[in-house]
Order: sequence, then structure tokens, then C-alpha cells
Amino acid sequence: QVQLVESGGGLVQPGGSLRLSCAASGSIFSMYAMDWYRQAPGRQRELVAAISSLETTNYARDVLGRFTISRDNAKNTVYLQMNSLKPEDTAVYLCSARSGSRHYWGQGTQVTVSS
Repeated sequence: QVQLVESGGGLVQPGGSLRLSCAASGSIFSMYAMDWYRQAPGRQRELVAAISSLETTNYARDVLGRFTISRDNAKNTVYLQMNSLKPEDTAVYLCSARSGSRHYWGQGTQVTVSS
């Protein structure tokens, strides 16, 4: 069992920055691939960024160059640094952990980008 708790969401101006955190407990964090998804009302859930147990990364096309995913295994935490934020980035951001067929989700944190 893996428990995930996101934090760091909030209201920011367009062009601003925000760092999301996802703290994990209950299993061997370093063995899991970690993902950030986002979900806006009326829209399909979207994979934003992913980081493997070997720290290789992948990003959605529309966040490349603006967002950075990283992990600190000593702290059992994955981060999403979000720069140059746009209104279309507004969504609930969810952290996930996966290993094989196992897939766990956090509760989500709201990010709102608005003037």
C-alpha cells in the first residue's frame, strides 16, 4: 500500500511559478515510477510529467520547457516545478505511483492560473 499526499497548489498569476510536492509513504518509494496528471472540469485526464525509478523523465508536449519533474528518494517525495504558468494550466493536479500493475493516486491539489 502506498499513500500519496500532494501539496503546493494555489492561485497564481499568468507567467508565475508554483512548485507542487507529493509525499509518499507505505512502500519502497525508490522502486516506483512517479507521475503527475491533471484534470480540468469537462476535460480528459492528462499525463503531465513522469519520472522513472532511474530518474528518466517524460513531459506532455504543452509543458515542455516550462515544467520540471524531479524526485528525492531520501525524502520519499516527487516534485513538479511549474514555471511560465498559463490559464490553460488550471486543473486539479494528481500525483500517482506505479509499479507493474499497481497504481496509486493522491487526493489532488488545485492549481488556478488567473489574473
